[in-house]
Amino acid sequence: MTGLAVLAAVFVCYSLVAARLDRWSITAPMVFVATGVLIGPEGPTSVGFVDDPEAVKIVAELTLALLLFADASTLEWSKVRGDRSLTARLLLIGFPLTVLSGLGAGLWLAPAAGWAGAALIASILAPTDAALGLGVFTNRAVPGRIRRALNVESGLNDGMATPLVMLFLSVLAAHEGLGPANWLAESARELGIAVLAAVVVGLGSGYLLSAARDRGFTSETSDRLAVLAAALLAYGGSVAVGGNGFVAAFVAGLLFSAASRGRFHEAAEFTEDAGLFSSFLVWTLFGALLVGPQLSGEVEASTIAYALLSLTVVRMIPVAIAMIGSGLRPSSIAFMGWFGPRGLASVVFTLIAFESLHESGLASEGLIAVATWTVLLSVLAHGVSARPLSAIYGRVVADAAVENQTMGSPDETHLPRSLTAQKSRRRDTELPSSDPH
Repeated sequence: MTGLAVLAAVFVCYSLVAARLDRWSITAPMVFVATGVLIGPEGPTSVGFVDDPEAVKIVAELTLALLLFADASTLEWSKVRGDRSLTARLLLIGFPLTVLSGLGAGLWLAPAAGWAGAALIASILAPTDAALGLGVFTNRAVPGRIRRALNVESGLNDGMATPLVMLFLSVLAAHEGLGPANWLAESARELGIAVLAAVVVGLGSGYLLSAARDRGFTSETSDRLAVLAAALLAYGGSVAVGGNGFVAAFVAGLLFSAASRGRFHEAAEFTEDAGLFSSFLVWTLFGALLVGPQLSGEVEASTIAYALLSLTVVRMIPVAIAMIGSGLRPSSIAFMGWFGPRGLASVVFTLIAFESLHESGLASEGLIAVATWTVLLSVLAHGVSARPLSAIYGRVVADAAVENQTMGSPDETHLPRSLTAQKSRRRDTELPSSDPH
């Protein structure tokens, strides 16, 4: 049986038992990373495109672009406006401090990487992914304010990390004489072009699609396809004219939602589904290209040390600083600090860095090892701990006034959709109150 057939069979089998596996704290990333190890270059089977760096890069980049656009275009701003404090603290204070603390940890444990390499790995590992801590969002015992803050944070910080990752990749190449010496001006130019492309595509497609729907020119199916096409156009159009495609996709999603007044949230779920399906493939590539070789090779103590620091103090201390004066209990601050899992965005950034550094002839073994082990340990630790820790934390803060105060719109209940038990990643998703779990 070929690797492709194995992968297809795993897709089918996982879809049949996704809900059951979720109750056992076995997440989709766990399943597909293990599949990647099986079918990767070191495994008994193989998938042809695994050996094609350009194909891997295209799959990873398109996946992130789709999810960035979908996340931004479906963000429920009414809930964010209702309780700005916690979200703003996490994004405007916690996120920059996380990057800086990751930079410090890198310089301490791997000084040979230099400040640019340390900044790159810190930026790669700064964004969080709510999918790996699904139990946090499906356990109604966890206060709505806390779930909402973590959820919005994970939806926005990958967009914030994108320009940093691309910037430090350029800096690293420039320091080695393999990129433009005026890397700052070049990065600013790419960001400027990306924002311009986002304005054209995001506002244009939002207004045009709204006008077409008002006149009865569209159907539900064409709406879904139009949103998907807008996401691809934002990314591809920006890249075609020399801009940063990821920034364009994210900003275009925000502008699309604003221009259409949030009328296409349901249609955007098709784009999110496409990104979800593709993300399983990315997790498989992560297992095949990165995890497999790491498991079969020697591991340096400094690599594991950085991974452990990244998952704990590198995030938890910045979150604690960000929450000074918030009135939250120490248990809430610790809970929010721990549930900052590193997921799909970090995987995609790692794969892009892997291919970019390889193409430039730069040594990337240390950086890739750190990122791989950090994400792998996060997949296991956060996936397993999400449900039990959420239940314990919910009991501890059941009577906490600040954590349970209602801000803005009421805390609504949404059912995860079939395969999206792993996908409620950028949403305030819950199980119904009658659910036994």
